[in-house]
Amino acid sequence: MAVKKKASVYTAKDIQVLEGMEAVRRRPGMYIGSTDQRGLHHLIEEIVDNSVDEFMADRGSMVSILINADGSVRIEDDGYGIPVDIHEKTGMSAVETVMTILHAGGKFGGKAYTVSGGLHGVGASVVNALSEWLHVDVYRDNNVYHQEFSRGKRTTDLTFRPAQGLEIDKTGTVITFMPDFEIFPDIDYNFATLSARFKEIAYLNKGIEVRVRSDWNNEVLPANEATYRFNGGIASYVRSLNETRTPIHKDPIYVEKPVNGTRVEAALQYNDSFTENVRSYANCINTEEGGSHLTGFRAGLTRIINDYGRKQKILKDNEPNLSGEDTREGLTAIVSVKLTDPQFEGQTKQKLGNPEVRNQVEVVLVEAIQFFLENNPSDAKRIISKCMTAQRAREAARKARDLVIRKNALDGSTLPGKLTDCSDKNPENCELYLVEGQSAGGTAKAGRDPATQAILPLRGKILNVEKAREEKMLAHEEIRAMVIAIGAGIGEDFDIEKLRYHRIVIMTDADVDGSHIRTLLLTFFYRNLPQLIANGKLYIAQPPLYKISSGRQEFYAYSEGEREGVMTQLNNKRSVSVQRYKGLGEMNASQLWDTTMDPEKRTLLQVSEGVSSTANEIFSLLMGDVVEPRRNFIQAHAREVQNLDV
Repeated sequence: MAVKKKASVYTAKDIQVLEGMEAVRRRPGMYIGSTDQRGLHHLIEEIVDNSVDEFMADRGSMVSILINADGSVRIEDDGYGIPVDIHEKTGMSAVETVMTILHAGGKFGGKAYTVSGGLHGVGASVVNALSEWLHVDVYRDNNVYHQEFSRGKRTTDLTFRPAQGLEIDKTGTVITFMPDFEIFPDIDYNFATLSARFKEIAYLNKGIEVRVRSDWNNEVLPANEATYRFNGGIASYVRSLNETRTPIHKDPIYVEKPVNGTRVEAALQYNDSFTENVRSYANCINTEEGGSHLTGFRAGLTRIINDYGRKQKILKDNEPNLSGEDTREGLTAIVSVKLTDPQFEGQTKQKLGNPEVRNQVEVVLVEAIQFFLENNPSDAKRIISKCMTAQRAREAARKARDLVIRKNALDGSTLPGKLTDCSDKNPENCELYLVEGQSAGGTAKAGRDPATQAILPLRGKILNVEKAREEKMLAHEEIRAMVIAIGAGIGEDFDIEKLRYHRIVIMTDADVDGSHIRTLLLTFFYRNLPQLIANGKLYIAQPPLYKISSGRQEFYAYSEGEREGVMTQLNNKRSVSVQRYKGLGEMNASQLWDTTMDPEKRTLLQVSEGVSSTANEIFSLLMGDVVEPRRNFIQAHAREVQNLDV
């Protein structure tokens, strides 16, 4: 007879109450999103946001960021400096209060900061809690104040000394911190990612100077240092984003206007591309999920374009209105709002929720665009014409999508003839290899695990979708075969629940042509099936570059560095042969399985978007029509490429 195990007693003593810094250290993801590189970057951005708030309050002109060689970070501004007097509620100095008490800051009452990105008052204190050590230096009242902390707690009292020399009349705050290795097991900084964010800040704050340098990333010398200042603000931002496109009107439409306490700023310019690039910000925070300000922008744009088109008889009475999608094709735009009490969703501030902002943005935008269209009739006609062309193309694309979907449905289980499918019908277990060429496809078919691995060989280089409308793209045989094989549809018809494989693997040759084909495929997925990237379903296979043999020993090298390492290891051997794989088809089936397809041994790179704005710019730059920016990019990065293991 089974004896029932006595349950342990559960009482109030088992309830843990985490307070203050302890809660932050136990659950850092709640405050900074993650403890990987993104979370590490978030620490820097929290402090930088505070410095930018000083600028927005007209109390500073610059912010300087230095990443030291030891991994510590120093951030300085020339604002008024954190107050140093005693806080009446905490009994501590304002410096210590700000650094050690959650939700303590000068941004709640609206007096010290009318506009602020650091809404929740947890930024500095969270950075302190997650740092092995943190030092604060405050310059104000001709004194220099200093205090030190460790893991959220003070280790010294606030001290001060009289300012000397260049310190006299200097104001501002310097915060230096070392991220805690107990929280961040792998401390590493991506200079390109951080620099892109700081450049964005400079665009969004007309006239601020942002200096950034990373001695941690000295391998990219001299490109480890930059200074950003843009007196043109977001209008300059739009011009910069359109450098890889051909604008259809010379200057961006720009407006800046206060409405009931909200400062609305927008800049937009149409180009000859088929993609939309609209970015929204609230108090300099990139609201990647949009919100009320973006909704107002889109509604206002669609309304005024249709109203003007009807008024000028460009849109006929018997023709339907242009949709929002039609009016945004080929549009590059920035919409930025600055308001006293922003309502963000969560500490990571992905979406703006203030309902009143929608109407404020819409009213300002309609007025500005109407003024532009009425005073620039030639540009207006080109803009309306582009929108109408987009409307016709959208309808053609819808019919093309319907044809692909209908064909797939009518054919039932009939998939593309060249697809070699797997036998397992559970998508979670299955993966689809997109393979360059019939020869490599044959090798992959022979070497695969037939239960879980499907093979779709692609003929030649697919269409560059950056230069083609959707209807032309869907008429391309190889793209149509991929869409049908993947099974989840495309565009507005995409449904991830219908995905036939949970891993889509791009497998191309390790040469220049293979790299080009891989880039074309990545462009297709980024522009048309971004949900696969967002959900971590897209991967890149890593075939070896070399096979190195010595007697019965065989080694595979995936980079020049690995080849040199193996050669050094075999230096004393008499007979060593090196085979350079120019294509996947040069490997036999067992070699391809052992090196590239065996889940136990292979290396797959998961494709992630990273910084969305940077990814969008790179695809536009490398795959767009304008040659000069692409040439400049290649020349600027040639030295970096030469230093890579390829």
